[in-house]
Amino acid sequence: MTNFTDTPEGFRSGFVSFVGRPNTGKSTLTNALVGEKIAITADQPETTRHPIRGIVHRPDAQIVVVDTPGLHRPRTLLGERLNEIVKDTYADVDLIAVTVPADEKIGPGDKWILDAVRQSAPTTTLMGVVTKIDKVGRDAVMVQLQALHELLGGDKEVVPVSAESGEQVDVLADVIASLLPEGPKFYPDDHITDDDTRTRMAELIREAALTGLRDELPHSVAVEIDEVLPDQQREGVTDIHAVIYLERPGQKKILEGKDGRRMGRIITQSRAGLMELVGTNVYLDLRIKILKNWQSDPKALGRLGF
Repeated sequence: MTNFTDTPEGFRSGFVSFVGRPNTGKSTLTNALVGEKIAITADQPETTRHPIRGIVHRPDAQIVVVDTPGLHRPRTLLGERLNEIVKDTYADVDLIAVTVPADEKIGPGDKWILDAVRQSAPTTTLMGVVTKIDKVGRDAVMVQLQALHELLGGDKEVVPVSAESGEQVDVLADVIASLLPEGPKFYPDDHITDDDTRTRMAELIREAALTGLRDELPHSVAVEIDEVLPDQQREGVTDIHAVIYLERPGQKKILEGKDGRRMGRIITQSRAGLMELVGTNVYLDLRIKILKNWQSDPKALGRLGF
């Protein structure tokens, strides 16, 4: 960590967390701000399971974006623990950005989240972000901006943005930087995340496994990295041994697909991301194991890092 003498006068730095209902585009927005994929994205809600810090480097500021699980009414012990993680994060950040998508009306769930934010971090600065503005027309965006203004209390900054198209991402970064306190750089200029490599590996595999899944199965998928080591026979190859955990035997057939084709696609997609991450060719040994009802088992949750 650098100190104040290493940063220009007036330099701003701090931590910002996007909060909102699951599937409001928080992880996609984190990746767009950082300029590189550090958080996995999927069509299913509740994809993010642990806070991921992405670092945005600017000449005048260093923004540390903390991507958290979406706050929701929990149905399992895992859900309860994820909510606790999110609330703990609120207490530690300098700015909380409440996100609502442009294509969904603000409802009781958004109000419930805002109440939880104000209860957990009563003195933390708030702003609003209307996401997915590429999905609707300009008039609908204006209506949503006004609705979010009213929800937050009128005097808060509210920014419309599309992480997919990149529209207004720079404006959002400008507004976030202006709301952070003056301070030093927390990370060196070459850092884009403080997530460890094994966690990122597991998340890349989980993202590949989630692709195309529906209903309850996505929540039952967890990934653990067993071993990462150089291949003894082939130079420039990294051997990665990983396990996908499911809750019930019947889920295994769904994930494997007919004649194991779906599992083959998971391995192929995972390898592409893993090779980019480690910078070498990758041999991926991926197995499926059943860890019965792990989302509600304290021992299993502890083993998987929750």
